[in-house]
Amino acid sequence: MHERLDDYILDIFQNAVEAGSSRVEVELDDSDEHIRVLVKDNGPGMDAGLVRKVLDPFYTDGVKHPNRKVGLGLPFLEQAARQTGGTFRLDSQPGRGTEVEWSFPKNHWDAPPLGDIPRLWLSVLNYPGQHEVVIRRRGAGIDYEVRRSELREALGSMEDVGALALMEEYLRSQEEKE
Repeated sequence: MHERLDDYILDIFQNAVEAGSSRVEVELDDSDEHIRVLVKDNGPGMDAGLVRKVLDPFYTDGVKHPNRKVGLGLPFLEQAARQTGGTFRLDSQPGRGTEVEWSFPKNHWDAPPLGDIPRLWLSVLNYPGQHEVVIRRRGAGIDYEVRRSELREALGSMEDVGALALMEEYLRSQEEKE
């Protein structure tokens, strides 16, 4: 089980990219009593039978982690969300992509802390591949959107240490409340 919300987000984001998505949108909203996350992709999607399987902790396709006998990411996320009084939704259709949405009540003692959100965004935006990433962040006094393509256009190579430092500084500045 993950300790922080940023770990859950990165796990679900990686699933989307590794499934072959060319566009992944991540929304993080902590503006009310709940912290709500939506990860939406345009990947191949899953039929109802596969959706049931990926929510079973004792199922894994053996492709992503060939030596594992279990797949715990989505089942643990669903369990953690529901046990805190939050919500969990997985909607997927073949050829249409997948949406995973969950929430945690902010005041529940077992709700995970946010973690280092700017560092999460830095990891998401620099995840290998040619996919587009759109991040939408809302919260008390925070409201911004970041697109990977726009950052690449502004910074050039996102592998340069100077560019990464600028990107992290920018992302941290966006997290400052107005």
